[in-house]
Amino acid sequence: MTTPTSEDHLQRRLKLRHIRFIALGTAIGTGLFYGSSETIQAAGPAVLISYIIAGFAVWIVMRALGEMAVRHPVAGSFANYADRFIGPYWGFITGWTFTFEMMVVAVADMTAVGKYMGFWYPDTPGWIWMVAALLIIAALNLLRVSVFGELEFWFTSIKITAIVAMIIGGLYLIVFGINIGGHQTGVENLVAHDGFAPFGVWGIIMSLGIVVFSFGGMETLGMTAGEADDPERAIPKAVNTVPVRILVFYVLSIGVMLCLIPWNQIGVDGSPFVQVFGQLGLPAAEHVMNGVVLTAALSAMNAIFYAGTRTMYGLAEQGQAPKSFLHTTRDGIPLVPVFIIVAVIALGLVAYFIIPDALFLVVASIATFATVTTWIMILISHHRMRRELQAAGAASTSFQLPGWPYLNYIAIAFMVGVMVILAFSAAGRTALIVGLSWMALLTLAYFFWLPKSARQRVELEPLEWQDEKKTLDRQDSRPE
Repeated sequence: MTTPTSEDHLQRRLKLRHIRFIALGTAIGTGLFYGSSETIQAAGPAVLISYIIAGFAVWIVMRALGEMAVRHPVAGSFANYADRFIGPYWGFITGWTFTFEMMVVAVADMTAVGKYMGFWYPDTPGWIWMVAALLIIAALNLLRVSVFGELEFWFTSIKITAIVAMIIGGLYLIVFGINIGGHQTGVENLVAHDGFAPFGVWGIIMSLGIVVFSFGGMETLGMTAGEADDPERAIPKAVNTVPVRILVFYVLSIGVMLCLIPWNQIGVDGSPFVQVFGQLGLPAAEHVMNGVVLTAALSAMNAIFYAGTRTMYGLAEQGQAPKSFLHTTRDGIPLVPVFIIVAVIALGLVAYFIIPDALFLVVASIATFATVTTWIMILISHHRMRRELQAAGAASTSFQLPGWPYLNYIAIAFMVGVMVILAFSAAGRTALIVGLSWMALLTLAYFFWLPKSARQRVELEPLEWQDEKKTLDRQDSRPE
């Protein structure tokens, strides 16, 4: 193992707009542009209820995470919080499970890239495009973090623009009753084909697995606290706006789509957004949209790489990953974690050759397991932090989760319910087996691989202490 030097550290170069768009880039991607077809087929128009319910639960998680990030803006984020407020074992489990989540989601995004490129090049094997996507995103993540943040800003801007254009254009078609692709547009499409909830409450419940996968990765926002130039200002603003924006994008865009085309006419082969644009009758509209959803998948992969590498860096700071993970380039990029994620995601190509048609649904279910596990740890960590502060009579931060502790309980109950839902589908059962096996491996690694020194509770300095230390450091560095 290499020994980190005094220059092996992350750099605070992310602006507020970078932080907002990194979180948006992770959560608005394959889950919306590709996975939404699966959720629509599972629940019909009632899938909108699924997105609203899951969106509320995610808002609770993000407010809890934001409160902790404002008080303790560290690179390890919720892994450090779980370590400090629940215990070192749970910090280890949380950090590595989130890293696992990021890798699995990246495989899903990489699979989607192969599907999207197949729209233009149906005779070219999908794995070629998957390899190309992996190499491109790995190269981008070797750039300094400010360049990475800027790229993610523009990547995400493209797909947000496309979503807004579809919403505005779709509303125009709905209001004026203009037919597209032989289908009558209008809100009646929400109830005209076997009703609003053709599969009843059970359909809504079964769609929640993929819906949660769609929102997965929003917690990446917490990872940016370690590289935000003003976390006390940036984190609350990002937390307050990002979940609302995502919920609006998901609910409005899918709602408009369902009003344009009957839900039972939306296929699962490719992106439903491309299908809708293809029926607008505009020149090259579907090709433009296919380019957008391709950008969305690459954007999500880009943000996922960022989150995964910073989590491994944070774990190494706690002694729960090899010290070599702390080595950074001159631009502050943790080099070894980047290459490890590349190697692990490359294994997804092997799975693609084994189950090419079912790979997306399987990895989405596995990612849901990891996502829910991470969210539960965030909620418990926040609850323990608030209890600790309350007992000590400590001053609270200006940014708090309202409705504590009841909202924590509600969100945790929801997450446990999603875990149970996974057991009712073949892909979900595979996810539970893989997820529980992963937890067992981590438990063995914790007790038999980690030294005792890495199993000590981490101490987190509050933001006020860090600001004071920076002031003193600047004073000490002034010339006499």
